[in-house]
Amino acid sequence: MSLKSLEKQEKSRVQLIIDVDKDTFAQAVTKSFKKNIGKINVPGFRKGKAPRAFVEKYYGEDIFYDDAINDVYPAALEEAIKESELNVIDDRPELEVISVGKDGLEFKAIVAVRPEVKIGEYKGLKATKVIKPVTDEQVDAQLSRMQEQNARIIDVEDRASENGDTVVMDFEGFIDGQAFEGGKGEGYELVLGSNTFIPGFEDQMVGHNIDDKFDVNVKFPEDYHASDLAGKDAVFKVTVHNIKKKELPELDDEFAKDVSEYDTLDELKESIKKEIAERQEKSAEDNVENQLIDEILKDVEADIPDVMIERRVDDAIHDFAHRLQHQGLDINTYLQYTNLDPETFRSSFKPNAEKQVKVRLALEEIVKAENIEISDEELEKEFQNLAEQYKTDLEKVKAVIPAEDLKLDLAVGKAVEIIKANADVTVTDKEPEPVKVDDDTQASGYKYEPIDESEENKEEEKQAE
Repeated sequence: MSLKSLEKQEKSRVQLIIDVDKDTFAQAVTKSFKKNIGKINVPGFRKGKAPRAFVEKYYGEDIFYDDAINDVYPAALEEAIKESELNVIDDRPELEVISVGKDGLEFKAIVAVRPEVKIGEYKGLKATKVIKPVTDEQVDAQLSRMQEQNARIIDVEDRASENGDTVVMDFEGFIDGQAFEGGKGEGYELVLGSNTFIPGFEDQMVGHNIDDKFDVNVKFPEDYHASDLAGKDAVFKVTVHNIKKKELPELDDEFAKDVSEYDTLDELKESIKKEIAERQEKSAEDNVENQLIDEILKDVEADIPDVMIERRVDDAIHDFAHRLQHQGLDINTYLQYTNLDPETFRSSFKPNAEKQVKVRLALEEIVKAENIEISDEELEKEFQNLAEQYKTDLEKVKAVIPAEDLKLDLAVGKAVEIIKANADVTVTDKEPEPVKVDDDTQASGYKYEPIDESEENKEEEKQAE
C-alpha cells in the first residue's frame, strides 16, 4: 500500500489517493475466488469445479474484483490515515475506484477530519447576573400547587356542574346523523375548563345535573388533525353519571405538618422561599454561563464538516423520539399531528446542532490551551457518580462509556469553570435592556453538561409540547 497524494478540501474534508500493489491485490482476488467458486456455474463443469481461468474467461476477469476491493481497501485506508496523521471523524468515507486490474488497485477516499479551530479571548469576558428577589406571589403560587396536590375529590349531589368540576359521562358523536369512529366514550372523566375537548364542548357541559341527557352541538376546527372531521358540524349525545369537585385543604399549621417536615405554616413558607431563591440563583448562574459561551462563539472560526452536525441532529432526534414514547407517541404520529414532512422536521434541529458542535469544539480548544488534564482519581470518582446516578453497576458504566471520552468531558467542564472564574460579571436585580444582535450571535441556549450531550435543548422542548 502507498499513499500517493493528499489534498485538503472545504468543510474539513481530505482527499486521499491510495495505491494497493499488484501482489496484495492478486492475493485478495485469489481469496475471493476460493470463497465464491462453490456458487459459480460454468457450462461443461460441475458446479464449483471450474478452474479459475475458465471462470474468468466465461464471466470476465473482473468477476472477483468487487469482492477483492472490499477486502483490501479498509486496511489500505487505515494505513494511509495513520501515515498522514489525520484525525478522521467519519467512519463512512466516500470511495471511488480510479483503476483496478492485474497491476493492482488505485482508489480515491474522501474523509472528514476534525476541523482546525481558532478562538478569540476567553478570559475577561463580560456578563450580567440577574438575581431577582423572591416575591410573596411566588411563595403563594407554590403553596397553591401543594394544595392542589393534596386536594380531595368529593362527589357533588346538590348542584349542577361548574367549571373546574370533573364530570363522569357517556357520549357519542354524530355527523349528518351517522356515528363516526373515535367519537364514543363511556364512563369518561372530563375536567370542565381544561380545554381537553374541541372548542364549545365543555362550555355546554356546564349547568347540567346528574342523570341529565342532552345534545352538545360543536364544529370541528378547520385544522383538526383528523382530516375527515375537520371543519364539520357534529352533535354529541351526552349522559351525565356523576359530578366531582376538588376540595382544597386549609392553609394552616396542620397543613404544614401534613405535607412537610415543618410544624408551622410560617416555617413552611420560609422553606419554600429558600428553595425558590436557590433555583433562581442556579438559573442566574446558568444564564451567565450562556452569555459567556455566546461571547466566545462570536470569535470562533471552524470549517465544520457536515457529518459532525448530522450526527448531533441524529442524537437530538433520537432523544426527541424517546421523549415522545413517554407520551405514547412516535415520530410518524407526531409528524401527522404537526403536518411536518420528515425533511422539514430534521432541518429544524440543525441550527441548534451546529451551535452545539461549535461550542464543543471551542471548549476543547480551551482545554488544549490551558493544558487541562484529568487525573485517574477524578476519572474514577466520576464513574462512581454515574453508577450512583443511574443506579447501576460500576463496571457496566465503564463498559458503556469509554474512559478517554469521559476524561475529555470532564476537561471541557473544567474549561467552562476557567471561563467563569475569569469573567467580569455584574450582579443586579434588574433585567438588562434587550440588545439587538445579529442572527449569528443570538443566545445559543447552550448549557454544558459533562456527560449527557443528549439533554433536551430548548428548541426540542418547544416542539415536544
